[in-house]
Amino acid sequence: MPDREPLIPKHGGYRRLKGFQVAQLVHDVTRRFCDRYIDRRSRTHDQMVQAARSGVQNIAEGSLASATSKKMEIKLTQVARASLEELRLDYEDFLRQGGLERLEPEDPVMVRFKGRRCRTLEDVQGWVVEEREFFKDEQGRARTGTDSRTSTDGCAPAMSVSVRARPCQSLSSACLAANAALSLINLATYLLDRQVARLARDFETQGGFTERLYRVRSSRRRGGG
Repeated sequence: MPDREPLIPKHGGYRRLKGFQVAQLVHDVTRRFCDRYIDRRSRTHDQMVQAARSGVQNIAEGSLASATSKKMEIKLTQVARASLEELRLDYEDFLRQGGLERLEPEDPVMVRFKGRRCRTLEDVQGWVVEEREFFKDEQGRARTGTDSRTSTDGCAPAMSVSVRARPCQSLSSACLAANAALSLINLATYLLDRQVARLARDFETQGGFTERLYRVRSSRRRGGG
């Protein structure tokens, strides 16, 4: 006899979600970033930290709420997505208002960051240190050379890309950290968009708790249970 559909499905597995893991890293990076580069007495400091925290907490809350409300799970996941979008704007403002460079995804610096596949705050900090050392070493040299370092994951062949001329201060630690955070936010929001789309499809085909309750009660009546 096939297993009957449970009234309360498995739920709460948010720690295994890639979107949650990246959002959590965004939170860790943001707290460290704000403590170092944003006045702790300013509203911006608190707002950025809270937006990053909201991105994490709402994913978790939505996952737990899915036990009895798919609509609530979708809503809270969207709230997490919106919080990360708010945080994205704060990082972009920081770069623009500070006269710092917003690096494009195809910039060699960001290609190396994405190739590193950071999982922890320490990974991100290590990347910032490496990039700063590289550009410090380049000071005084012709900027028309090439960077033939291999990708940090060791999987790709040596990469030869032109090093664009840019002033040293434009690639400060603050600039690199902000661009790293933006790259992680881009990944987190992409994953959350996919998660919401999947939840919407599931809701359309399977319904929510009310429909599941009806199916379970009908099945048990037919089975005499």
